[in-house]
Amino acid sequence: MNESELLNLIEQRSRGICLSGAELVVGPGDDAAVVRTPGGDVLLLTVDQLVEGRHYTPGTDLDLVARKAIARSVSDIAAMGGAPTWAMATGILPSDFKHGDELFEAMSRWAMHWGCPLIGGDIASGPGPISLTVTVCGRMENGATPKLRSGAQVGDEIWLTGSIGGSFESGRHLTFEPKIEIGKHAAMCERVHAMIDISDGLGRDAARIGSASGVTLEIDAAKLPMHEGVLDWKQAVGEGEDYELLIVGISLADKMPDLLGPIGVVRKQEDAGAVIVDLNGKRHIADDLGWEH
Repeated sequence: MNESELLNLIEQRSRGICLSGAELVVGPGDDAAVVRTPGGDVLLLTVDQLVEGRHYTPGTDLDLVARKAIARSVSDIAAMGGAPTWAMATGILPSDFKHGDELFEAMSRWAMHWGCPLIGGDIASGPGPISLTVTVCGRMENGATPKLRSGAQVGDEIWLTGSIGGSFESGRHLTFEPKIEIGKHAAMCERVHAMIDISDGLGRDAARIGSASGVTLEIDAAKLPMHEGVLDWKQAVGEGEDYELLIVGISLADKMPDLLGPIGVVRKQEDAGAVIVDLNGKRHIADDLGWEH
């Protein structure tokens, strides 16, 4: 069973969850859970992990490891349109690891950098590799609405916050900047209907919006903004680790002028959550084009 299949089962099993003393607005299946407190505050909660040998290569500078561990979860909060407020972290470290204090000091520093200080966590030792887990809580500003994966509408445009492709090879996956301010702007804009951060690849993540919204995202390969050195659209949409935001909405050019695109349009639902139209007009199902953990 792959990651996507397991996540779908968890989402289905989690429908109808009720909380004691709070309202679960959005559960499993989006970039973050959305909880409304009895006082009316809207909180965002997300958790992500970073595994040595899977998400970064052994020997990577510990400061960059710490940075990415925090940034991945902060990016999820940005994808909902929120502002990070606090974080918690856990770590499984090899029994002979000598740099635990250095690693967690760096994680604390990066958490403070993005406005979500580490307020607790847990540490254990094991046979390896290093495995870090970071939970981040975010909040919605007054007048802002969380942007979900399920809001895309037929006729919407598809936009990106930056170029994609080559993230792991170039090292950008270690130094990306979560798009907090753009996400907050999107959360205040009624023309934005759906949003997701591109962690698993544009193809797979676009398909997640399409599936959640009951539509198909049609992406024009010729319009994709790709980093220098990326060979073709298949590499660009399939590698993942970009951490740009995919933003879906109507008439966004004047409201959010810093976006790149539009790179496509939302169509009525087909047999796929997303399709890529190549330079010859051939349509390619994009649902499985991306990173599988």
